[in-house]
Amino acid sequence: MDLPSFLWLWRIAAWSMGLSLVAYVLLALIGIRMLRARWQRESSWLRSLHYKIGICLVSLVLLLLLIGIVGTYGHFGSLGHSQHLWAGLTTVMLVLLSAGSATQIGVGHPWARHIHIGANIAIFFAFAWVSITGWSVVQKYLP
Repeated sequence: MDLPSFLWLWRIAAWSMGLSLVAYVLLALIGIRMLRARWQRESSWLRSLHYKIGICLVSLVLLLLLIGIVGTYGHFGSLGHSQHLWAGLTTVMLVLLSAGSATQIGVGHPWARHIHIGANIAIFFAFAWVSITGWSVVQKYLP
């Protein structure tokens, strides 16, 4: 397909990636604050905000996956032209693992918090990997 017909798709991807990074930073800050509130035995309204921003992050990452598949397949006719596919799939799986474990955090599941925090630390490195590989993909599309 013709590249100009996909420019709108790349714009959505760029905004989605930027907003995903902002959401991740906000979630980290709120999560740290929630940990402090938990240690001090304070009740916190931050949990609801953390969940809402987390849902936004999951939605943005799934949108990025869809855009990546449609855009790459539409432009090249197949997938897997770079490490960006694996970086993206890893990021999506870690975000889904984090979200899934978040729903299990509670008194009866002490393991869930450890998985959630571990997945979030891994997401930092996955975002770095997907950003680096994504930059090389963007270079293929620029004139």
